[in-house]
Amino acid sequence: MKLGAFSVSLSVKDIKASKQFYEKLGFIVFAGALEKKYLIMKNEDSLIGLFEGMFEGNLLTFNPGWDTDAKKLEDFDDIRDIQARLKAQGVPLDRETESASDGPANIVLTDPDGNTILIDQHV
Repeated sequence: MKLGAFSVSLSVKDIKASKQFYEKLGFIVFAGALEKKYLIMKNEDSLIGLFEGMFEGNLLTFNPGWDTDAKKLEDFDDIRDIQARLKAQGVPLDRETESASDGPANIVLTDPDGNTILIDQHV
């Protein structure tokens, strides 16, 4: 299964303080906006999303169709195909997407240890 770019999405208390901290680790702002209270930060191929007040807890995030530079991949598994495979394997989904749709969509699932996984397709 091709899940695309991987990042950790962190629920932060203070986006400015978190930005400054991750900059000290060598991350630079790649996308997002402070005024919208979210930033995607990058250090080589490592991605961290900082989100203030958008969700509880941290998420493991996959972006089918994107590489680590948010460039469209020619060959990727569509979110609806991923969803169908997971359901066929008996993996429970917390949030599903409409299987008859196309384009951007997302699904959410939880691993056996309670970690939330967001599979978020933007293409």
